[in-house]
Amino acid sequence: MKKLITKGAVATTMSLMLLAVSCNEDFLVITPTGQLGQAQLASKNGLEGALIAAYSQLNGRANRMASANNWVFGTIRGGETNKGTDPGDFSDINPIQRYEYQTTQGVIADSWGGLYEGVARSNNVLNLLTMAQPEVTDAEKTRIGAEARFLRAHYYFELRRNFKNVPYVDETVDVGTGIEAIKNDQDIWPKIEADAKHAFDNLPETQGAVGRVNKWAAAAFLGKIYLYQNKFAEAKAMFDQVIANGKTSDGKKYALVPRYADIFKASNDNNAESIFAIQAAANTGSVNNANPQFDLNFPYNTGPNGPGNCCGFNQPSFDLANSFRTENGLPLLDNSYRQPSNELKTDMGITADQAFTPDTKPVDPRLDHTVGRRGIQYLDWGLHPGISWIRNQVNGGPYSPKKFTYYKSDIGSLQDNSSWTPGYTALNVPIIRFADVLLMAAEAEIEVGSLTKALEYVNMVRARAANPAGFVTINGTPAANYMINQYTAAQFASKDAARNAVRFERKLELADEGHRFYDLVRWGIAEPYLNSYLQYESKYLPNALGGAKYTGPADDYLPIPQAQIDLLGADVLKQNPIQ
Repeated sequence: MKKLITKGAVATTMSLMLLAVSCNEDFLVITPTGQLGQAQLASKNGLEGALIAAYSQLNGRANRMASANNWVFGTIRGGETNKGTDPGDFSDINPIQRYEYQTTQGVIADSWGGLYEGVARSNNVLNLLTMAQPEVTDAEKTRIGAEARFLRAHYYFELRRNFKNVPYVDETVDVGTGIEAIKNDQDIWPKIEADAKHAFDNLPETQGAVGRVNKWAAAAFLGKIYLYQNKFAEAKAMFDQVIANGKTSDGKKYALVPRYADIFKASNDNNAESIFAIQAAANTGSVNNANPQFDLNFPYNTGPNGPGNCCGFNQPSFDLANSFRTENGLPLLDNSYRQPSNELKTDMGITADQAFTPDTKPVDPRLDHTVGRRGIQYLDWGLHPGISWIRNQVNGGPYSPKKFTYYKSDIGSLQDNSSWTPGYTALNVPIIRFADVLLMAAEAEIEVGSLTKALEYVNMVRARAANPAGFVTINGTPAANYMINQYTAAQFASKDAARNAVRFERKLELADEGHRFYDLVRWGIAEPYLNSYLQYESKYLPNALGGAKYTGPADDYLPIPQAQIDLLGADVLKQNPIQ
């Protein structure tokens, strides 16, 4: 299956070298080695190369903090995982998980810079289109422009929800032509909407390369943009179209894959559930074409009998793991999963040579596709051994991440061994998948549509999770006491009840996929929820989280990097309110 491959993607900060010469000194004008002329850049191949460069920035290009996966800014900040590993290892993340952001933090500057690099690459494509060579057809210009505007909308969407107040730079300005004076005092939602709407109106339904965005990816993204602004009627209208008519760039009608685990298999990339994903490829000559954002997020010290062998980051939280507890096949929506009688049994304090019997009470089967825990099959690697795969249990807890980990059977083909860690893979990273759309559509239905329809969408997601063919097994037997049922109409009898169920379902279905923190902020519940999380989680991880506090709305957004304010001036960039 053909992907959009980013190998050899060129940076788009290229500029033409202008030389002042007299009319009889033309022989002195020599194009420097490595420079591309305008004709080459504005050719069909040049435009496609610039567009691929804009796509390639989706994974951050070795800048973990710029990746659309948001494992730090969406997952850790959302309470789904802890930084984990040792306290002093990549300690710049510690203030993020404690909501003690600093204006001089490198990880915050990395996010800002990496996302604006994506904007610059997208703008470069749009600028080159104004100089397109005659060989480029009108249809090609329309498609390339729509893809570039989709990508620009994506990068600004990430900037808006990370930093809120950001300067909006389009393709018409550059250094020396006004870019230095653009302030961050305007609401950029209308600009993001306009780009996404343009993409929806102008992209084709299918593409020559499956990794490219199409009309229906733009529709799903536009619905998400509306949802973030509480424009529920507009969001519902877009999601209705996506659910009824949407299809992948290679023509497959959108659908849930039958088995939950198959979403996170490189061998099943670009499936019917994939709407917009970061494309990854192994063994291309550069691990930046694989998953450079996940190189730290594997079980620790696994040796040849486990994946990655480094470094113990992004460890699932106690709160997340316990959230998968069920009663009569349903989640504990009242947060009673935090009560001692409902907490999962863990091996905290139990040494590797001591016997341990995994939890036997009912759990949602998605638990063991999301959380690596002792005594449970870990993909095709064997049983998770517990503490011997955990770098620092006191600092991060007893669990390992699981969703974006490669299979043993992937070694050498869908996994890359060319760098310092084998933790680079060809596994695509979903940014929007069909289950996400169903749950966003359920939200819109609750607000302006039908509670019955919302119930239908949520139960579609739960029915897939309940497929026994997708359960984690040990020697053919379910690895735990999996029990999951669908909601009844009585449990969706009011908006409040339905909202609570949908919000919890997003936590279970989309765990460790970078959505949680942003969901909490847009729902307006980040402060009470995260403080209750901190109170609970710090009982087990006092060294990492003890004394931490979330203060809204200041902690809803990251501070503007101080270096940017120093560069442009406080009269141009205004700092977000910070504690």
